Amino acid sequence: MLRIEAVEAAYQRSIVALHGVSLEVRAGEIHALLGANGAGKSTMLKAVSNLLPAERGQVTAGRIVFDGRDTGRTHPADLVRLGLVQVLEGRHCFRALTVEENLLTGALGRSARRSETAEDLERVYAIFPKLKARRKALAGLSSGGEQQMTAIGRALMPRPRLLVLDEPSMGLAPLVVRDIFEQLRRLNREEGLSILVAEQNSTVALQYADRATVLDAGVAVLSGDARVLRERADIQSFYFSEAPVSKLPYIIANATAHKFKYEPYGVMVDKRWFYQQGGRPVIYGPEDDYKALPEDMKYRYVYFGSMNLPLVDIAVFCNRSMGSRGPNHQSIC
Repeated sequence: MLRIEAVEAAYQRSIVALHGVSLEVRAGEIHALLGANGAGKSTMLKAVSNLLPAERGQVTAGRIVFDGRDTGRTHPADLVRLGLVQVLEGRHCFRALTVEENLLTGALGRSARRSETAEDLERVYAIFPKLKARRKALAGLSSGGEQQMTAIGRALMPRPRLLVLDEPSMGLAPLVVRDIFEQLRRLNREEGLSILVAEQNSTVALQYADRATVLDAGVAVLSGDARVLRERADIQSFYFSEAPVSKLPYIIANATAHKFKYEPYGVMVDKRWFYQQGGRPVIYGPEDDYKALPEDMKYRYVYFGSMNLPLVDIAVFCNRSMGSRGPNHQSIC
């Protein structure tokens, strides 16, 4: 249904947010996009919906295909008509409109009879009964949970085939989060609605998702069955824990799969930190292979060398709080 093929994205043509991300959302599945704050999740979803240009961003390489159509060449409104609808982070309800008026805005631009719109409205109320009780209340005076339900309900009004959600659990009580995800899973199982959801709350996302992809500093570092990712304690502690854990086993495991190894900030050798001003990622590997790279690749990455050192001497820094802006100078190895 949705294919993301080696996508790179940048803001203002200089701030690179995604580095060759690839993933697939199959028809009828829930696919979770996981990662810390600043990992590139929101950028990825906005690229899917072709909303990056509104924020001075653009896809600079690769492509995104929804139902056989390149989304980068399709107007966002046309994507909605084709069945791809996004719920942005932060809910974005019209505060001066009632809950019901907000829901009805989701039907604008859809060539549906009034009776069909009324039927869709009742369908949303059946999914989120709290909204029916609050339908005449101003959305701006509703609780955070009610606003999130309103935003999702509005996205359901055009009857999407792929629903794209950005951080639906943000700022909500656990019981509200569970209720929302239960309804999303019911829509998925009973109506076949495909869902791509970006979440920092990996515990909740992996509980309801079929498959998941993990982003780290704009790179897709893991992708697979959600059950497997949920049950792997090492993956949980490495990507989703705030506790200091070593990245060294993952460097060793991943280095054999690629000619080059990319690091978002840099590397530390013999307790000396190497990184580049301006945040360009480090690339290391065989020098001859590096020389054969296209010039634009050489420009985007900094070549550190062949790294003819034992891997046990290499430690990698990770920054969870500053996103892609730079290292935090605290080793987690």
